[in-house]
Amino acid sequence: MLTSLEQFQVNENRRLATGDLPAADAPGLYVHVPFCFHKCHYCDFYSITRQTPERMTRFVDLILAEAEMWARSQVRLSPRTVFFGGGTPSLLPLNEMKRMIAGLRDRFDFSGCNEFTVEVNPATASLEYCQMLRDSGVDRLSFGAQSFDLAELKLLERHHDPEDVPRSISIARKAGFSRLNVDLIYAIPGQTLDKWAWSLDQAMALKTPHVSCYGLTYEPNTAMAVRKRLGQFVGCEDSLELEMMRHTRAQLGSAGLSAYEISNYAVTGEECRHNLLYWTGESYIGLGPAAASHVEGWRWKNRPHLGEWETAVAAGHLPAADFEVLTPEQRAGEWVMLRMRLARGISFSDYAVQWGRDARQVYAPQLAQLSKLGLIEVSAEGFGLSEAGIAVADGVAGEFVVV
Repeated sequence: MLTSLEQFQVNENRRLATGDLPAADAPGLYVHVPFCFHKCHYCDFYSITRQTPERMTRFVDLILAEAEMWARSQVRLSPRTVFFGGGTPSLLPLNEMKRMIAGLRDRFDFSGCNEFTVEVNPATASLEYCQMLRDSGVDRLSFGAQSFDLAELKLLERHHDPEDVPRSISIARKAGFSRLNVDLIYAIPGQTLDKWAWSLDQAMALKTPHVSCYGLTYEPNTAMAVRKRLGQFVGCEDSLELEMMRHTRAQLGSAGLSAYEISNYAVTGEECRHNLLYWTGESYIGLGPAAASHVEGWRWKNRPHLGEWETAVAAGHLPAADFEVLTPEQRAGEWVMLRMRLARGISFSDYAVQWGRDARQVYAPQLAQLSKLGLIEVSAEGFGLSEAGIAVADGVAGEFVVV
């Protein structure tokens, strides 16, 4: 008799349904709100502009309809962490955001939720909106500052002013938020180490317990990538980008914000629990267009088109555009790859409990070679990236991935 996985694989054209998935706990919930008032030139997340209030109302209706599919499924979605990303979630009208949060609470058991994050645009934050979020159970806000230099913001096509960020942080605190994050980007064309250090100082002056710092990447088909190909600007030199990253680690570390992940810094206890769920390979469900999901090695992404997502959900179908089922070997490799990003690295005992094998044997060639090159550090307890390895983290982690 075929297992459910084998039955699913026999018919490759079959639409993914909740009944195909294993009965499992999913402690993470992500909601992708695709609306933006402007498309930033570096952003490759799915987002759309110029949406009507009616379209946003329909969006909330369908998010709750998609949530209802999961509420009736054998996947036990009892959120330990919730994250609203985008797009710009705070562009949803106040009453619609309030209705969406209440509707999700009606459908899922939030009693064990210990973190609820919403991304907020610094240009649009208001006290009334932040108070509504706090009253609705949101306990963490993330602000996309990106830079405190006006010229750099214009190059990135960010439509907020540097002074909007401290104003937004002040509003958030007045509304009762203490768990706050600020996002920054470095290696912006024309940016010097001194300019980056100054932006970093401005962020540190806000005294948020979490700061995320990402090197600018030129994702295919973004406006930044096109402009770079056209020669409208020259990208940052790799050596300068590395110097900026090292300065960031030292500067934030000296202020008590440890690099618990390659791009994320926090006061002890203020790490982003939702993102840690991703990095430790746990299960999560994503709602909304382009949202990703993972349940016990089954993973998929919703259709990255608002109209197609709407059509699928309205018809009562999961809006999955593509999916894959990982083998146990692939899952173990990705488990290692993701945890390599964390400062705590990989514990041999955790690996043995999770996968029933000895990582020292499974990855003996990789451990020997990468250790010899000085890219990882191996101890009796486990292994992780060295300072040299952090600079080429993706390449190092890729050595453990099973294709």
